[in-house]
Amino acid sequence: MSSSETERPSGAAPSADRAADPLPAVAPQLRSLRRQASLTLEAAARAAGLSPAHLSRLETGQRQPSLPMLLALARVYGTTVAELLGETAAARDAVIRAADMEPTAAGGWTYWQAGAPARGMQALRVHVPYGSQGDIVRVHPGEEWLHVLRGRLRLRLGDTTHQLAPGDSAHFDSLTPHRIAAQDPDGVELLFVHTLLQSPTAALCLGPTPGDMP
Repeated sequence: MSSSETERPSGAAPSADRAADPLPAVAPQLRSLRRQASLTLEAAARAAGLSPAHLSRLETGQRQPSLPMLLALARVYGTTVAELLGETAAARDAVIRAADMEPTAAGGWTYWQAGAPARGMQALRVHVPYGSQGDIVRVHPGEEWLHVLRGRLRLRLGDTTHQLAPGDSAHFDSLTPHRIAAQDPDGVELLFVHTLLQSPTAALCLGPTPGDMP
C-alpha cells in the first residue's frame, strides 16, 4: 500500500519550511505517537504511503506535513489530526458548535474539526484549494465519506473519474486508489468523514517491520 509523493530535491535547504511552519507541535507529536503505537519508522512510513526519509524529516521538523499526510498518519496511529497537532482534547460532547471550530491550515488545505475526539470516526470540514494535492494518490485501509458543500470536486477512484457538484456525496473503500482535486479557482469545501485505525490492531493488520524504533 503506497501513494505517490512529490518531495523537494535532496539538495534543497529546509530552513524556509521551518521558518514558515505554522505547526510547531506536530514534529514531537509524530514521533511520540509512532512510538506509542510500537511502530518502527519504516513500518509507519510504509503504512502511511511515505518514504522513511520523508517521515523522518516530518518528525524532526524539517518538513511541514500536508493535511493528507496528517490524515494518513492519524489513521495509522489510531488517533486524530487534532492530537497529531498537539491540540488538547476537548470533552466528548455530542454537539460541536460552529463558534468552537477553529480553522487549522496544513499543506495549503484548511480544515475544521466537525466531530468529537476519541471516536471510531473523524469528521472534518475541509477546504481544498485549486491545484493542491491533486496528484497524490491514496491507498489505505478503512472507509471514507465526503459531501460537497461548495465548489466542484474531481474524485478519482481507481480508473474512474467522477465530477461532484454541491450536494453530491461519495462513500468508498479506502483501499481503492483515490485522489481528489478542486475544479474551480476558488477551491472546494467538503464535509469529510473517515474511519480511524486503532492501535495495536492497526499495527497487526499493516504488518510492521520488526526491529528497534529509531
